[in-house]
Amino acid sequence: MAGSLQDQLLQAGLADKKKASKVKKDKQKQAKVQRRSKTEFVDDTKLQVQVARKEKIESDRLLNEKKNAESQVKAIAAQVQQLIKVNRLSRDRADIDYNFTDNKKIKKILVDKTMQEQLSKGRLAIVMLENKYEIVPSVIAEKIKMREPEKIIMCQERVEPAAGIDEEDPYADYQIPDDLMW
Repeated sequence: MAGSLQDQLLQAGLADKKKASKVKKDKQKQAKVQRRSKTEFVDDTKLQVQVARKEKIESDRLLNEKKNAESQVKAIAAQVQQLIKVNRLSRDRADIDYNFTDNKKIKKILVDKTMQEQLSKGRLAIVMLENKYEIVPSVIAEKIKMREPEKIIMCQERVEPAAGIDEEDPYADYQIPDDLMW
C-alpha cells in the first residue's frame, strides 16, 4: 500500500473523491490567503496541543517540586534520627528520677547523678526519638533544633558561673541549688 494517506483512504472506501478534492481545495485556499496576507494561519489543533504541552510541563514541574520537598523532609528526619542515635548517652546506671514537662504533661526519665547535674546546668538536653526520650549533649541539641525543633523536649540555657559576684547583693550568701527536684 504505497501512496498518500488520501489515496489509501480512497482505495479502502473510507473517503470519496468529492470530500478529498474539497479538503485539497480548502488547503490550497488557505495557503494562498496566507501567502497574500503574509500572516500565519492559526491552527486550532496546533494551538490546543501547545497549550496542553505547557500545562503538562507546569504540572510536571509542580509535581517535581512536591517530590523534592518530601524527600528533603525525609532527609532532614533521617539526619536528626542519626544525630540522636549516635550521640545519645547511655543510661544503664541510671537510678534517679528526673522530672520534666512534655506538652504540659509531667514526664520522668531515669538518670544518674552526673546527668542530673548536667541537665540542670544546660550541658545536656532531652530529645524525642521514636516515642522515647533520649539524653544528648546540648551541642547536638542545637544541631537538632536547627533541623527539627519539635524533637527537642527540654534544653536548659547554659548556666556559666558568674565571673564577678556583686558584693552589694544582700542575698549573695544564699545560693539557689541547681538540683532542686519538683
